[in-house]
Amino acid sequence: MKPQDIVVLLKKITSQGRALSVRKIAVELNLSASSVSESLKRCRIAQLVDKSKNRVNVLALQEFLIHGIQYVFPVKIGRIGRGVPTYINASPIQEQISQNTDSYVWHYVRGTARGQQIEPLYAGAVEAALNDEELYQLLVIVDTLRMGRAREKEIAIQELQKRLNNYAENQ
Repeated sequence: MKPQDIVVLLKKITSQGRALSVRKIAVELNLSASSVSESLKRCRIAQLVDKSKNRVNVLALQEFLIHGIQYVFPVKIGRIGRGVPTYINASPIQEQISQNTDSYVWHYVRGTARGQQIEPLYAGAVEAALNDEELYQLLVIVDTLRMGRAREKEIAIQELQKRLNNYAENQ
């Protein structure tokens, strides 16, 4: 698995049942079509998509994100800088956390927020998230699962389950 594999799966989740071509996913995620194709092959081997590579296995993805993502793709915290809010500083997590003492951002030159910079799953994820609010929220949830404390993770799990259930119902 590679970090962008998770983002490809999350993009498929945001499609709400619409079949997205490899080319469309590639354009929307700032990846090459061959990268997306290889990503879907790895996801098929990991049983995170079906054999046709069209439908995400939501139970397997949920289990991986809840129990494995923090170990496979741990967060790397950098210096204070400008960027796009993530983790407990962005929706849907921030509305449910009472005190935000620290700020966390993905490094982004045109970002408007300042905070501890954390590395997104892959470099193109920030641009992709800015163009897709649903993807942005899913990536915030994933960041919370990657680095959150117990209460924050519980909130992230509930938000993730809502979105995955919605995807499963629309398939």
